[in-house]
Amino acid sequence: MENVRLTVFFEEPFWVGIFEIIDNGKLSAAKVVFGAEPKDGEVYAFVLRNFYKLKFSPAVEVTEKEPKKNPKRIQRQVRNQLQNNGTGTKSQQALKLQYEQSKAERKIISKEKRLAEEKRLFELKQQKKKEKHRGR
Repeated sequence: MENVRLTVFFEEPFWVGIFEIIDNGKLSAAKVVFGAEPKDGEVYAFVLRNFYKLKFSPAVEVTEKEPKKNPKRIQRQVRNQLQNNGTGTKSQQALKLQYEQSKAERKIISKEKRLAEEKRLFELKQQKKKEKHRGR
């Protein structure tokens, strides 16, 4: 047996259970009338005692539907895959890494240039102060 399902529902004036067995793409069904609304324990006991005594219908070809997937779950899975693997091909990832390295180098060089310029301007100011102080 591949897939067994029991559906219990109210069909005027009794409660009814439908057993379905899907095996190798073929469906067989059996109907059971419970009478009054059965409790979970009663249904379980019935299944244990009487399942193999049930008379199932002849098998009918059936195509199983894929269960619907939650769109939010699919979205999360896609987002996780993109985060884990990164986007693009290996060459694009290598180019991105090279770009990041050159960006870091440019940042260091520009900081050094800025500090050197600030130091030069400071020394120029100091020199002008000394010249004024000497009275020239």
